[in-house]
Amino acid sequence: MTAATSIPETKPTPAEAAVPASLSDDAFLDGKLRLLQPEKGYRAGIDSVFLAATIPAEAGETLFEAGIGTGVAALCLAARVTNIHITGVEIATRYAMMAEQNAKRNNMEGAIRVIKGDVKDALRRDLAAWPEHGSFSHAFANPPFFEEDSSTKSPNKLRAIANTFGPEDLELWVKVLSTMVALRGTVTFVHRAEALGRLLSNMEGRFGDIRIAPLYAREGMAASRVIVQGVKGAKGPMQLLPGLVLHSAGSQFTPEAEAILRDGLAWRLR
Repeated sequence: MTAATSIPETKPTPAEAAVPASLSDDAFLDGKLRLLQPEKGYRAGIDSVFLAATIPAEAGETLFEAGIGTGVAALCLAARVTNIHITGVEIATRYAMMAEQNAKRNNMEGAIRVIKGDVKDALRRDLAAWPEHGSFSHAFANPPFFEEDSSTKSPNKLRAIANTFGPEDLELWVKVLSTMVALRGTVTFVHRAEALGRLLSNMEGRFGDIRIAPLYAREGMAASRVIVQGVKGAKGPMQLLPGLVLHSAGSQFTPEAEAILRDGLAWRLR
């Protein structure tokens, strides 16, 4: 279930001629969203859609996304929950610009604000353009997946930035989300299943009432991804939820997965 194989099928549109050759015009939520993404480089896939489905946002709330990329998770969430405002941080200027353009293309520019900068700068207090600490109801992220010293970097610079992280970076992302979310607010991550132990270790002491929802490519297989959601300052016990199987024996999406990927329904963890 890699990003390269799980991208929703691109559907041609009358406006496709206006899309630069270096970009693709991708359909999400059964065509309800049309998003530009780079043909080469990091391309968001269904991980982002499932992440958006689990965030327990309600109308009127504010949210923070670390690493907004081209805006897939944020826009899927804004399509499901009306009257929310999402502030996303993105270090790569090209992706930040695409996120802003994608919000405009889908008439959601009022719901999305993109800050061009490094995630770690959210921890600073001397940057007037950045939001206040503890000012968001929810925070979420799809962090880089691959360790710098254990994977082959992509020759594409932007994809390499999106898909690699150093030994301390995951802890940094957890700390950033903890800093930005209000007390009793939720934080939600999607990550590789094999990174679950490290993620939980970094969340310890900051979050409680943690819910873990595995994603299985097929019935009987080990989980390849996990959604992990915690509540800042809570003391509730950790829960391992049943999770979600993505594909049936015939390689079609299961009805449960279809309801999220095509219909944009919520996947409630709490």
